[in-house]
Amino acid sequence: MSDELQGRLGYVFKDEALLARALTHRSYAHENRNTEDMERLEFLGDSVLNAATTFLLWERFPEAREGDLSKVRNQLVNTRCLADIGRELELGPHLRLGKGERRSGGHDKERILEDAVEAIAGAIHLDAGFAEVQQAARRWMAPRIEALADKVLASGRDAVQNPRNTLQELTQERWGVLPEYTVVSEEGPAHDLEFTVEVRVLEQLHGTATGPSKRDAHREAARAALRSLDVED
Repeated sequence: MSDELQGRLGYVFKDEALLARALTHRSYAHENRNTEDMERLEFLGDSVLNAATTFLLWERFPEAREGDLSKVRNQLVNTRCLADIGRELELGPHLRLGKGERRSGGHDKERILEDAVEAIAGAIHLDAGFAEVQQAARRWMAPRIEALADKVLASGRDAVQNPRNTLQELTQERWGVLPEYTVVSEEGPAHDLEFTVEVRVLEQLHGTATGPSKRDAHREAARAALRSLDVED
């Protein structure tokens, strides 16, 4: 494979066949018999890149809470961010694509670039071990982590003060949807009502809370949903 590409990766493969496989889309493998595609490497790379990014965040923000770190990690290992890394590494021209994918601009499709970055992480892990994946993640992620540093430090305060906003940001980042709130009951005398609110994400119940006002019940339901989704409030 191209020395120039490996220079941009910051890693030289002992087994260059691993890199070739990491750049091979299933559309190419379908058209070329006995060719392995990137999918198994992508499966491995998704896990090791997540782990490496988690360590970088843990190392960079020793005082941050788990929930805050999880939110930032979700922004670093999502499709858009990994595709941007793929573009920075100029993977597009090196991708092996089937004829249809080439015609439709597959070399710049976000999902394909994301898959390739993950597959390369998996290939590095097989070629040299997790320590090298950590070094690659540091090169790829460090500038992005620094760009989000202020948000990490402030997010804990924001989560406590406004869990509804935090939940909305989280559901949009993860699934591109908004949480849905429903007032399921109003009980008690007129001067002392208690409101019960449920919050669902993708139709699944994640939080229920009761409060002296709809606003309080909504806020506490959002806080419960954040705990349900493994985001500390």
